[in-house]
Formats: sequence, C-alpha cells, structure tokens
Amino acid sequence: MGSGFARGADWPQFRGPGRDGISPETGLWRKWPTAGPKVLWSVPVGQGYAGAAIVGGRVYHHDYDEGISEWIVYARSLLTGKPFWSFREARKIRPNHAITRTVPAADARYVFSIDPKLGLHCFDAKSGKRIWNKDLVDAYKTAIPPWYNGQCPLLEPDRLILATGGSAILVALDKATGKELWRTPNTIGLQLSHASVMPAVLGGVKQYLYTTLNGIVGVDARSGQLLWSHARKFNVAAVPSPLAVGGDRVFATGPYDAGSVMIRVKNAGGKFTTETVFDMPANEWNSEVHTPIVYKGHMFGVGKKKRGLFTCLTLDGKVVWDSEGAAAFELGSYLLADGMFFVLEGKTGALRLIEASLTGYKELARAQVLSGQDVWGPMALSDGKLVLRDLTKMVCLDVRGS
Repeated sequence: MGSGFARGADWPQFRGPGRDGISPETGLWRKWPTAGPKVLWSVPVGQGYAGAAIVGGRVYHHDYDEGISEWIVYARSLLTGKPFWSFREARKIRPNHAITRTVPAADARYVFSIDPKLGLHCFDAKSGKRIWNKDLVDAYKTAIPPWYNGQCPLLEPDRLILATGGSAILVALDKATGKELWRTPNTIGLQLSHASVMPAVLGGVKQYLYTTLNGIVGVDARSGQLLWSHARKFNVAAVPSPLAVGGDRVFATGPYDAGSVMIRVKNAGGKFTTETVFDMPANEWNSEVHTPIVYKGHMFGVGKKKRGLFTCLTLDGKVVWDSEGAAAFELGSYLLADGMFFVLEGKTGALRLIEASLTGYKELARAQVLSGQDVWGPMALSDGKLVLRDLTKMVCLDVRGS
C-alpha cells in the first residue's frame, strides 16, 4: 500500500469522530474478493442492535446474557476480538423487539454507557472498573422510553452530554466524576425518546440539538440555556437524530409516517427564532431509524419508501437519485469513508459498497457478511477494519488489506 493514508482513525462514539457518520480513513478497497472482505473475527452476541465504539485498537460494545439476566459491557481487541475486560451487572430485561440498542462513548481514559433501563455508567477504559454511575430515572424522574433506551451519549473533550426528560431536557456532566455542570430545566414537558444529542453551530453559537416527539430544541453549549424550540409532531418514537446541514438549517426525520422537516434557526442579537423551510410527508421521503449523512451539500440515507431505497437528496429535499431497481436496504445502517458508502441490507445482512456520487447509484462491491433479519445496528470503522453485527454475532472485516 502507498503512504499518506489516514490510518488508525478512532470511531469513539455513535456516528464516529465527527458525530456525522463519516470516517477520515483513506486507502480502502474499492473492490472486494469474490468471497468478500476477510473476516478477522466473529463473536456471538445477545439479541440487539448495539453497535461498537473503537478507540486505540479497543472495541467497546454492549451486550446482554438472557440466560443469567446480566447486562454486559465489553472491551475487545480490534485485531483479534478477544476481550480485554468485561463488566457485568444483574439487570432483569425482557426482550422488547430485541434488548440492546446503543453505542458507548469512549476516549483514552473513560468509557460511558447507558444501559437499556437508563443506568448511566462510567468505566476506566483500561481496566473496566466502574468509576461512577447514575440512575437517570432516580436523578431526573425520567420515564424509560418504549423499547428501552435508544440514546447514545455525546462525548465532548471536557464533558458528557445527554438528554434525560423528566426534570431536565439536557444535562452536561463532568467526565471524571459525573458531577452535573449544567442542566436545561424541562419547563415545556418534553419526554425522552430514542434520538441522540447532536452538536451544531447555529447563528454563530455552539449548541446541542435534540429531537423529541413534540419537536426539535437547541440548547446553549456553554450554559445549558434553552435557546429555541420548534414545534413539530413526530409519531410514536423520535429515532433519527437532528442534523445540522449548513446555512443555519436543521433537518429532522422520523418513523411511523412522521415524514421529514427542514427548519432554519435565526439569531437576532441573542434572540433565537425558527422557521420551517419545508415539511415533507412520509410518501416523499423519511428515515425510520438512521440519521442521514451530509456530503458535498447533499443528504444520503436509507428511506422508508419502497422497502428502504438508498437515496441522495438535495438540501431542498429533492431526490437526486435512489437505488430503485438495484437494491433495497429495509432499515440497514450505513457510513461514509474514502468517498464510498458502506450500506447494510437490513433483511439479509448483505453489505454493499456504493460510490458517493451526486449523479447516480453506482455499486462497487457486494458481499454476504451477516445473516438477516433485522440487521439494523450501526457500523464502526477504524484502522481499515469494519465492525458490524446482526442479531446473533458481531464481526470484524478487513476493508483495506492492512
């Protein structure tokens, strides 16, 4: 291989290093062997959709052992899959459309996990020792959402950000101690759903975005002050996370025929207001589970329409192209790296490699790497190794030949 590749880039949390679904790695294969990428390791996991975070060659992920009713956090070798440590805690959780569904957040010192019943845990990344924990139900009078917790914590350099519902909308916590740095009082009665908090700069102010069943909110990153809220009904569950797309615009989409909406956030001397740019019914385009990826001024994602077409949309919500006639992905996940999308078929576990094109669907490679059904867990990429899972196993693929 040549020199100059971005090697060993971590995937430290949900949607990767930039929380945008994009890996900075390069030098990845654009074609695969007939049998597909080499499987470096495969390990059994309990039923769920809990994807991985990868930091410093360690894979962190959640699991659940139904036989003995234990919730588990693993740290594994990215090279071999062998555990460095595991944390286990007795936790009675009955399957409710599977069990685990979230990604930890990690750096060189800490691993942060939210369990299905809203226990927040901080572990020492090297030893696996639990440093502190907090029950969000007790601390914030939070109601556990249907299908358990779906939120992945947001890791910032000096703090952890998460939504709580109950007495607060969002909270910022000190990473080392769990001490609350600020909270956004929940004066508007928002309930916790399944979306995750996303960072953005809007109107020149860094803020955190969150989607609820009643709409979208923006919270000042420094103080926790609620800067704005935009009323917009989502149905049953808010699952994809809100997405800053540039030009002070925010895109939000949801399942159960909720459709999609683009809003603009305005800052007039510190007073924030919002306006609707467009609102799309579900029969035009919406995503049920995964948050779209913004690339070259376009949005890419798997939509509900026609069994999950992979779609390129303009920021005006117009479909440029989709995969109709070539592939359908149901609720499969996707990430972008080296100008290519890795996209999973949710029903079959096939993995497709697609050119990140603004002009049309171009498939570069395809391989059967997992088994259906419900292959919905988010993928992670680090050091040319792609970690992905189905309902029964987690596998690591070599997608660079390094």
